[in-house]
Amino acid sequence: MDSKTETTTTTTTTEVSKTLERTYVMIKPDGVVRSLSGEVIRRFENRGLRLAALKMVKPTKELIEEHYADLSTKKFFPGLVEYMQWGPVICMVWVGTNAVKVGRMMVGETDPLESTPGSIRGDFCLEKGRNMIHASDKVEAAEKEIALWFKPEEVVSFQRSDDKWLFEY
Repeated sequence: MDSKTETTTTTTTTEVSKTLERTYVMIKPDGVVRSLSGEVIRRFENRGLRLAALKMVKPTKELIEEHYADLSTKKFFPGLVEYMQWGPVICMVWVGTNAVKVGRMMVGETDPLESTPGSIRGDFCLEKGRNMIHASDKVEAAEKEIALWFKPEEVVSFQRSDDKWLFEY
């Protein structure tokens, strides 16, 4: 057995989490109401990312405003806040190698018309203002968003039996 394999078999979950990224993904009200949540989860799991937290919430105006604070000066901001309050959202934390970049690629461009077929927005969306899903754009943003939507004890750290086939620790 080579040293890399030995390290993998003796590495604790805490040590492993240092080598993997976390990202925040949220299915917006239009995605939930259209019953696309299972499809989104399936795609992330099939890609190899590990689900570490999941919950459905009806966000408050204040929570949405805090989440999208960087867009607060944009003309479309009031409409975005209203749209995000129409129904429940599904909040998720995904873990994996380059999880933020992988998540963004899977989600597609903000404008669905610029998203490639095969991406979530490219397959299920037509308009920029109804793009059904949010994914963190940077590791720092992901950690901030995870802390905003989840209590630390709501994010579970574990290893799957197939992790050794997906991740190079």
